[in-house]
Amino acid sequence: MNYDVIIIGGGPAGSTAATYLAKAGKRVLVLEKEHFPRFHIGESLLPYNMPIFEEMGVMPALQSADFMTKKGGRFSLAKGGIENSIIFSEGAFTEVGEAIQVERSIFDKILLDHARDSGAEVYEGWRVERYSICAQNGVSVTASNEHEETFSASFLLDASGLVNFTANREKLRQCYPHLQKVAIYGHFTGVNFAHREQQKHETHIACFRDSWIWVIPFSEEKVSVGLVLGREDLRKSDLSPEEIFQQAIDSSPSLTQMMERASRLGSVRSTSDYSYSNEKLVGPRLLRVGDAVGFIDPIFSSGVYLACVTSRDAARALVEAFDSNQALSASMRRYEKQTRKILSRYREVVDLFYQRSFVEILLQPSGVLQWPCAINAILAGRIDLPWALRWRFKTFLWFARVHHRLGIVKRLNFG
Repeated sequence: MNYDVIIIGGGPAGSTAATYLAKAGKRVLVLEKEHFPRFHIGESLLPYNMPIFEEMGVMPALQSADFMTKKGGRFSLAKGGIENSIIFSEGAFTEVGEAIQVERSIFDKILLDHARDSGAEVYEGWRVERYSICAQNGVSVTASNEHEETFSASFLLDASGLVNFTANREKLRQCYPHLQKVAIYGHFTGVNFAHREQQKHETHIACFRDSWIWVIPFSEEKVSVGLVLGREDLRKSDLSPEEIFQQAIDSSPSLTQMMERASRLGSVRSTSDYSYSNEKLVGPRLLRVGDAVGFIDPIFSSGVYLACVTSRDAARALVEAFDSNQALSASMRRYEKQTRKILSRYREVVDLFYQRSFVEILLQPSGVLQWPCAINAILAGRIDLPWALRWRFKTFLWFARVHHRLGIVKRLNFG
């Protein structure tokens, strides 16, 4: 069978694109190398994910899964003494006030099953081995299960995640040298939220001098905890990743209290060198989405959101490409331009986060010009910035840079 679109990968990006394309009447094949459910990190979603789920028609299934509600994020000094919560519903420019925290093995399977129910063909356990593109005739993809088979389509959509399948083969990967980090993480039960019920509905970010820890409750029993530090800091240490992880927990009074009776579910895992972008996002008969576009940093939990946004937009661009009968259409070029604009905005905030001056302002917010509301909207995932929000956001970034040089607010001791 000749398909309209072949999608490499069945994670949130691939399943979102497959749903939109199938609902638009396209013949879609998803090739996923694993069998779902499978473990994956990245449990925290953003409020602006929710309208996309509504549009996809997957909200009833997500609501039935009874995922934990996410109301905001809390930033603190790991050593203690100061913290600040950003509650989405309190933001003047944040139109969607809640998100969800999810167990990815369950969440990803819901999205993939929904793509299948929407009309996409889904092959699990099929590893893509190679592909070829002919601008005039279409694409072919060879995948293996117990045997190899070649599939044909008009377009190829790469949703392969950090595998970055097509861009790595075309040598398009560009790393961010200053963001070469390592994440060491695991799932835990028995985390103590006594007297802190609100924190069950927040992502907690605890900041050290050169590293930070996330705490993400994604069910009544399970919590994701991870440490992010520089790759060189790990390399220079004599400790194992698990020992470094525990050392960071032990050096924070609040985290020590939360984790004193916690039990780990499975092993501690690690991921490194994950911050990069690709030189090209589209080519003749090819689009990249989600982490196959690039990945900046997990600090603001934007991974699943950007996967869904880019996949929705790419699917719409492909529908227009079919209508115009072009291998590289104007809609595909617009998709690349808009996607780069969105990634640039998030990278700007991430770059500032790794300057202590930005965290100092985040922990000591001022109501001047409604700056906290501007940051609230950005962290919630609002990307259609009206002028009233855009100039406040730019002014806040300028203020953070000035504070970095001049020390406008109180300097904090990160330990």
